[in-house]
Amino acid sequence: MPHNIYRCFPGGKHKALTMSYDDGRTYDRKLVEIFNQYGIKGTFHLNSGFLDDDEHISRSEVKTLYSGHEVACHTVTHPTIARSPLPQVVQQVLDDRKELESLVGYPVRGLSYPNGSYSEAIKSVLPALGIAYSRVVGDTHGFGLPNDLYEWKSTCHHTHSLMEDGNAFLALHKTQYLYLMYVWGHSFEFNNDGNWNLIEDFCKLVGNKEDTWYATNIQIVDYLHLCDELRFSADGSFVYNPGADTAYLSVDGKMVEVPGGKSVTLY
Repeated sequence: MPHNIYRCFPGGKHKALTMSYDDGRTYDRKLVEIFNQYGIKGTFHLNSGFLDDDEHISRSEVKTLYSGHEVACHTVTHPTIARSPLPQVVQQVLDDRKELESLVGYPVRGLSYPNGSYSEAIKSVLPALGIAYSRVVGDTHGFGLPNDLYEWKSTCHHTHSLMEDGNAFLALHKTQYLYLMYVWGHSFEFNNDGNWNLIEDFCKLVGNKEDTWYATNIQIVDYLHLCDELRFSADGSFVYNPGADTAYLSVDGKMVEVPGGKSVTLY
């Protein structure tokens, strides 16, 4: 009789939440403070060419401000890259990576397309540039995992039914599925719209939940890859994890941890 073996998020959880904010404006300081208050993780896509001006954060604060979150690329100068020659796109991405990595001290592997602009040619070159995923604009108002990591669409922009989607996310209870809520935007929009209470109310609503994994974009990507690399025996009775991190499975409703470099009997 076959057994029900499901992937789980870390800790055996079946929900994940990730936030994604662009441009590195000074309002990120307040946004990070709100995220930290409610245990929420964000990815911040920065244009390294704009750092240190009056509207953007300084180079000297990047590492400290975004500690515990993820710094990712947004190109150096935010061009509409689908109109740019491909060698120029390569330079924009690589130079942004190099500068940001010099500030944070870890490999920067994510991207959001500036102005939502991309092409199949751009997508095809990103893996060779060390980019593991990239976010597009637009909303799904759904909670599925991405089908294409280089065309990753969010659940919603924070101006598009954020609280409604948040409440729908909280109501999801079927543990045979994995659910992911992904919110994106720009921190300056809260200042422009005079609605900082929106993001604080959302974070209060969805933060610090026992059934939810709060993760950056790259943590989700790396975990999905980790699960893809698990090696199951032909009869499914045991599994080997060739990765370094622990993977989590549900076997007939029971959570099983599969540590990195170990084989584990499932039943």
